[in-house]
Amino acid sequence: MNNFTHKLYILTEQNDVYRENVESLMLEDLVITEQREEASILLAAPPMAAKCLDDFPKLEWLQSAYAGVDALTAPHLRKDYELTNVKGIFGQQISEYVLGYTISHFRHFARYEKQQSQHQWQQHLYQSLDAKVVLILGTGSISSHLSSAAAALGIKVIGVNTTGIPAKSGKFHDTYHINELENAMKCADIVVNTLPNTAETKGLLNAKTLGYCSNALLFNVGRGAILIEEDLIPAIEHGHITHAFLDVFINEPLIPEHPFWQHSNITITPHIAALSFPHQVVEIFAHNYRLWRDGFQLENRIDFDKGY
Repeated sequence: MNNFTHKLYILTEQNDVYRENVESLMLEDLVITEQREEASILLAAPPMAAKCLDDFPKLEWLQSAYAGVDALTAPHLRKDYELTNVKGIFGQQISEYVLGYTISHFRHFARYEKQQSQHQWQQHLYQSLDAKVVLILGTGSISSHLSSAAAALGIKVIGVNTTGIPAKSGKFHDTYHINELENAMKCADIVVNTLPNTAETKGLLNAKTLGYCSNALLFNVGRGAILIEEDLIPAIEHGHITHAFLDVFINEPLIPEHPFWQHSNITITPHIAALSFPHQVVEIFAHNYRLWRDGFQLENRIDFDKGY
């Protein structure tokens, strides 16, 4: 790879910001091109790239600006290039989202905000987090960060993964194999999905598995396809789920007619639990580019067959 000019094309929702960040690093032997047919490297948002992959005949490496690369692993798309995603930058944001909403729920902050607008002085009993159990589906970098943040608040953290082997980092009290999901769900006061969308995880949260819970909070900050949407409201009505906080959906944006909008026990956010901040993505890209230029294996490579 040495002594050769590599041409980069940027395809994101914030092209100017990404370009400025890349140019500021003055990466050796890298030029940014506006010609798709020239580019051997693509820094892109997966949904945008998936629509025009064939415009890049010389593509050798695509650096995703997201953690999720579902849009690029569809069976009909080409896979004759290296695909890498971003990792290690979303744990803090996901932790803020999950723990922020969890604290607000158990301390009744929304209720007090409403009472203030009505000049109403009324106290409500609340629950502390130090006796709660959170089940995190997935034990990767995001989950590990969340486990440490939750443990710092006295929450017991258990995880589920496809091996049952404890994560090397984080603060997991126990780790269950995915085949032991029933036992894990029955323990949980809070369930957080961080799993990628794969053939094994699609529809994992359904009427049966949600039925293992009793008055639990549910967070989906992983992928929309993990949750069977039509099974959620019945799970709430039967007391399995107390409240669901949903940031990802099978189809986005959520259509105005969707029943989730009007449900008092469902909180909807528009896929903002963890945003890809350009400067952080570019730092990851730059590190990988230096490996690429020097002929070393890229980090955070995606296995197209596994989908992650």
